[in-house]
Amino acid sequence: MVKGENFYKCLGNETRLRCVLLLLVREQICVCDLADALEVSQPMISRHLAQLRACNLVSDHREGQWVYYRLHPGLGSWQRKVLAATRDGLGTVAPCAGDVLRLQAIERQKRAGDCR
Repeated sequence: MVKGENFYKCLGNETRLRCVLLLLVREQICVCDLADALEVSQPMISRHLAQLRACNLVSDHREGQWVYYRLHPGLGSWQRKVLAATRDGLGTVAPCAGDVLRLQAIERQKRAGDCR
C-alpha cells in the first residue's frame, strides 16, 4: 500500500495524474496508447509510469513486445475513492476530457483494424 504522502506526491505531476485517470477509465492500457492519448512522447510516458510504479500506484505486465499498465491491486479503498472523486471532478474538463476522447478514438481504430 502507498503511504498518504507518497500517494499525493506521485499524483502531484499533471502527466502522472492524467495517466492514472485514464487507468480509471480502462482496466489496462499499453504505453503507446497512453502516449498517444496524452499527446506526449513514449519516453516521457515511460518515465512517469516508472515513477508511478515505484510509488505502487500502478503495476505492469508484458505481453510480447507490449507493456500494459493498470492501477496497482494493492491500493487502499481510501485511495481508490480519492482517485474516483478526482476523476469525477476533472474528467469532464480539459485536458482530461480530451485524453479520454483520444483514448476512445485509438480503441475504435484498433477494433476497425486501422492500428499502426
